Amino acid sequence: MGRAELGSRTGYSESTIASFEQGRRIPSAEFIARADEVLGAHGVLLELVEEMERAQYPPFFRDAAKLEREAVEWHVYDTRVVNGLLQTEDYARSVFTMHRPVLDEETIGQRVSARLARQQFFSRKPLPTTSFVIEESVLRRRLGGRTVTRGQLEQILLIGQRRHVEIQVMPTDREEHAALTGPFTLIETKEGRRIAYVEAYKYSRLFTDRGTVRELEEQYGVLRAQALTPRESLAFVEKLLGET
Repeated sequence: MGRAELGSRTGYSESTIASFEQGRRIPSAEFIARADEVLGAHGVLLELVEEMERAQYPPFFRDAAKLEREAVEWHVYDTRVVNGLLQTEDYARSVFTMHRPVLDEETIGQRVSARLARQQFFSRKPLPTTSFVIEESVLRRRLGGRTVTRGQLEQILLIGQRRHVEIQVMPTDREEHAALTGPFTLIETKEGRRIAYVEAYKYSRLFTDRGTVRELEEQYGVLRAQALTPRESLAFVEKLLGET
């Protein structure tokens, strides 16, 4: 079957099919499912879905992405940009566009799509217990300009209204701060394992030893007590939106 016919029968352009074949783009799970049916592969292609999903992410995030899809609890402290789970399409595109060395448009589009797909996290069942502590400076940084920033603040307000999500802002004028060592994520799996994820430049690490995880859990607990409450935080974000 040629590219044109496969594209026609799966709903993708011939150029997109060529990009998949030549490794310039990573096919989505939806395309793989359609192609498996059209080509009569009897599930052989479907076995590649998980591998393709992993390939959408930078190598340092792939293990964390798998945990994210299965976690029953997910708690995040952010210091540089709004967390990927909260990002709008325009904000995510701005983040990847600012990457140095410069990323090509196909890579940017691929990473934006993968980031947005992660947000299915908020609607899967059972609903994961989720919290975010965000530095005030992150919310005031106008990445992408005023319109992008406003859209991002509005998205935070919407997600923050979900009953299983709590968002807190850490004000810059606080005299005490329990997590000056940097950002991290705390994870609990459905098996009850507790894991800490720490990310730096082209590097990440999952900590499973109880000592390290306990230290970061203590930091996060104190940090949440020092930050604005969830209700105060949403009011603060709304105030910022009015000023932006």
